[in-house]
Parts: sequence; structure tokens; C-alpha cells
Amino acid sequence: MSQPSDVVMTEEELGPLREKIVQALRSCFDPEIPVNIYDLGLIYDLTLQPSGEAYVKMTLTAPNCPVAGVLPGKVEQTVRSVPGVADVRLELVFEPPWNRAMMTDAAKLQLGFDIVPMDRLKL
Repeated sequence: MSQPSDVVMTEEELGPLREKIVQALRSCFDPEIPVNIYDLGLIYDLTLQPSGEAYVKMTLTAPNCPVAGVLPGKVEQTVRSVPGVADVRLELVFEPPWNRAMMTDAAKLQLGFDIVPMDRLKL
């Protein structure tokens, strides 16, 4: 349920709300990849306003991703369902392009990728 638009949250309230949104985002999966979209690195930005409005900037693993027409709506709906969120603005972007380096180490392990510290990579 959304809060009334005249509600203003303090910084102390926004921190826990952000954590609840992150937990909710970790329940969203690209059906082709067994890792949640947050740990996969598809969420580029999550900003909260004192009014309870959430701004989400996200990407897909590729512009022609088969779930491109569905996943952004699912993400918006998931964020909107978090108690305390008054509204959601979702922006789908493709710059910078997503790559494996954007995944958490846990996601890389789950997908069977080696984890190499950046200072040991030879580019």
C-alpha cells in the first residue's frame, strides 16, 4: 500500500526502506539466469526521495534480451509493493553496457565463474 504523498521520511527511515527494496529486488530473476537481478548487477542506481518515491535505473544483460518487455515492469511492480514506497520511476538504460564484472562475487560463484581480483587481471 502506498503512503500519502505528503509523508516525508527522515534519513533514518530511508536507510531501512532502501534495504527492504534491495531485498525485494533480490526476489526478481531473469528466467534464463538463476541469479537475482540485484546480484547480477542489473540495478545501476536506486535513489529514494523523502516523499517515498523510488528511482530505479536498471539495464538488461543485452538490449535484445528475451524478457526486455516483461522484466522492467516486474521490477517496478516489485519495488512498488514494498511498504513505504509511495511511487516508482524506472529507467531502462543500456549505457554503460552490462558485463560480468558488474555481478557480485556470490553471483559469479553461483554461475561458476572464476573470481579474479581486479589487480590480477591482464587486460
